[in-house]
Amino acid sequence: MPQVAECSECGNMRPLFKQCPHCGSSNLPRLLTDTIEVNLKLGQPLVEEAIENLGDHIRDAHALGIKAIVLIHGYGSSGEGGHIKRAVHQALEGNYFSDRVDDFYYGETVPYGSEGYHALIKRRPGLKAYLQRFKAGNAGITVLLLNTSSRSA
Repeated sequence: MPQVAECSECGNMRPLFKQCPHCGSSNLPRLLTDTIEVNLKLGQPLVEEAIENLGDHIRDAHALGIKAIVLIHGYGSSGEGGHIKRAVHQALEGNYFSDRVDDFYYGETVPYGSEGYHALIKRRPGLKAYLQRFKAGNAGITVLLLNTSSRSA
């Protein structure tokens, strides 16, 4: 994952959603990109925890001015999609995050070079570096476009 933020106090690279490990500042960092990657599978959370984490990341990213999130939820080993993937899709289709998520694209619908890919890149050019890795599409990701017109903390 590329470095996306630097500390507004000391100028060092820092985690986007946590305090600066160098100076301890909790102030909002300076963004170096408008696109981030969030891996919901880290730590092998339960489905409920993954959805709660997603809500937290969407809220924080929206407050920081992030425009797009490449969400990694995995596909699962069943061949039908994993539990986290299904829960994420249900939440998005049920407008659970509609106050901050403007639009979403399932990875399998935007394979590199496709018409869907080009339409998405036209809307958010910052996604190009992320999506080039998915030549045949990727059912284990979803791309979220955040609403940038009304930011609330």
